[in-house]
Amino acid sequence: LAPYRGWFPVISSLCCSNFVYFYTFNSLKALWVKGQHSTTGKDLVLGVVAGVANVLLTTPLWVVNTRLKLQGAKFRNEDIVPTNYKGIIDAFHQIIRDEGVLALWNGTFPSLLLVFNPAIQFMFYEGFKRKLLKKQVQLTSLDAFVIGAIAKAVATTLTYPLQTVQSILRFGRHRLNPENRTLGSLRNVLYLLQQRVRRFGLMGLYKGLEAKLLQTVLTAALMFLVYEKLTAATFTVMGLKHSRRH
Repeated sequence: LAPYRGWFPVISSLCCSNFVYFYTFNSLKALWVKGQHSTTGKDLVLGVVAGVANVLLTTPLWVVNTRLKLQGAKFRNEDIVPTNYKGIIDAFHQIIRDEGVLALWNGTFPSLLLVFNPAIQFMFYEGFKRKLLKKQVQLTSLDAFVIGAIAKAVATTLTYPLQTVQSILRFGRHRLNPENRTLGSLRNVLYLLQQRVRRFGLMGLYKGLEAKLLQTVLTAALMFLVYEKLTAATFTVMGLKHSRRH
């Protein structure tokens, strides 16, 4: 069962995060584009704004999710402090009690930088989608799956070093030697990147990228496939024509 450690917090966090992001992105797009042709620049800006809203609202869930997922794991680094949470509610309670409310927003700075990940993802996805819709009436299931996978692969590769730092900060149970103080300050982002390069070399910034790509690319491809099908079904039920310019 070890590979499924923390699966429930992950599902909860993903549901909330995707709802906030998709709702914000499409609401802002409906207000700004208003039936006109969208552009790559507009998609990028909308993606960034939606990403910022998503980070500020859902970071506490991801902090708890990260800690529960790593709970019980064996670490080689003795500077990492083990945790003992009984569940999501208990994790929130212990973090607020022992570290303060702001600890729930650990990793917010790199997360804000990482809003470019879904923004880049949506920019590529919408761009590929517009090109395909010039040649055909609607996207097929395979089209949505493939362009969703490609868009996520590009976004993940470009932002992976920051994702590594984000995970460390969210876990928040690592001490910086020799001061023996708990990591959590935003100014440590560059320090962590430097330490990773110093310890593993430049390619250390991309350590574990293969597993991350396997997970995120498949997740994003399936998500966009389901998203397109649900959108089309919703428009059909509402009796509206799904515009090719959407």
